[in-house]
Amino acid sequence: MLLLKRAGMDDLFDFKKLIKKYKKAIDHKFETTNQNILNNKNQYLKFKEDGSFVVKTPAVDKPDIVKTSTLFDKNQYTPIIPVLEAINNAAEFVNCFKHYTIKYYKERPAAAIFFAGILALGCNIGIRKIANTSIGINESTLVTACNWYFSLDNINAANNKIISLINKLSLPNIFIKQKYLLHTSGDGKKVTVNADSLNANYSFKYSGNSQGASVYTFIDERQVLFHSLVISSAEREANFVIDGLLCNEEIKADIFSTDTHGFTEIIFAVIELLGISFAPRIKKPQEQWLYSFQEKKNYTNKGYKILPHRKINEKIIKDQWDDLLRLMVTIKLKETTASQIFKRLSSYANEHPLYKALKEFGRIAKTGFLLTYFDDVTLRQMIQKQLNKVELANKFSGAVFFANNQEFLQTTKEDQEIAASCKRLIQNAIILWNYLFLSKMLAECKDPIARDKIMDIIINGSILCWGHFNFFGEYDFSEKPAKEAYFDLGQILELKVA
Repeated sequence: MLLLKRAGMDDLFDFKKLIKKYKKAIDHKFETTNQNILNNKNQYLKFKEDGSFVVKTPAVDKPDIVKTSTLFDKNQYTPIIPVLEAINNAAEFVNCFKHYTIKYYKERPAAAIFFAGILALGCNIGIRKIANTSIGINESTLVTACNWYFSLDNINAANNKIISLINKLSLPNIFIKQKYLLHTSGDGKKVTVNADSLNANYSFKYSGNSQGASVYTFIDERQVLFHSLVISSAEREANFVIDGLLCNEEIKADIFSTDTHGFTEIIFAVIELLGISFAPRIKKPQEQWLYSFQEKKNYTNKGYKILPHRKINEKIIKDQWDDLLRLMVTIKLKETTASQIFKRLSSYANEHPLYKALKEFGRIAKTGFLLTYFDDVTLRQMIQKQLNKVELANKFSGAVFFANNQEFLQTTKEDQEIAASCKRLIQNAIILWNYLFLSKMLAECKDPIARDKIMDIIINGSILCWGHFNFFGEYDFSEKPAKEAYFDLGQILELKVA
């Protein structure tokens, strides 16, 4: 009980009281959903002659990036280095880069060295290449800084410093649809790994004949990128969802959405017990099994059209409840990651009793969600809008991680996640820069009508705009052209090749 209190989960201790609440909730959702169908209140759910049904969702408008980009000066492309400098002056994220050792290290490098390292890894240029193609950067100094300061914990802490400042701004809150409820989402983006790696796998669909990994990114509805993971493309993304939701102290998700690859009944169980609403977009949701605490005939006798497929086995959950709570406390207190526990539980030749109990409890949560999903078109549209944001973030990711064909140069999981986190750091710096720029614009706008127009563009667009930034460096045309031609054209034309 003490550990439950420490984890803030003491409300789960009384199994009888908890299961009674779920029995009442599931029965009520079956009644509400079916009554709305019988009363013709659900116009987007249509039944076929064989008794099956189809759920339709009206299309939602995607963020208008074109209009949002008009708020930024199209004729002026801001170099990325001044952006990092400006954001560091505001958030001081470079201070998060601590030396691996406390006792034996030389003088701390200048901030420019850290910017160079972030760009080398986050833009996939490479440390040595950026050192040899940049002015004012010494290769040895940069390599040493990246080796001793660029740990995953340091880079995640730097990201959190930027997120912390975003949390203090007023403008990001205009994107929050439900007061006091923060909607988040996650999605994976396949990336080819350009070397043999234990954290990669062959996937012809995404990587052809090469190995690939998946960068799973988490974003909230304010379009803040609060975590990223790199996993093998052969692994199920759902196993890592909990790791991302619990990793960040700056962002506390109230609702989480993902696609079909990010859900299982186990994930439904754990997220439900963590007190977060799980709202995935499931492919063919009408084909998912529904469960109840009552016999199917009790609902059939009432004339309901959407019926449970099977009754919940309450005994399986009850017998494993104490162990299930120990597992939840372990996850909540971060004694180990959820993904490690899931791998262990699923490794047994026969299903582990605790694994069975989790799945059974997850079926309760899944049934409750699906019944609401079938009944509430607004929920379905809200999920789609949030997933549109993470898809846009993946496009943004490609624009930042542009070099070397957008392929990972790193072979180990840690190095890949360091590169992915540096990329996310650049993205969050741009997001904060955009918020600061637009906040300044609104603060300086004295015309109420013009101000309302700006606000309308922002709220119907996206802060994930990057077209006004220059990631590729600057070309210097100030020098006089060389007097001697680089190529001897006469010599070349005389060359005869058989």
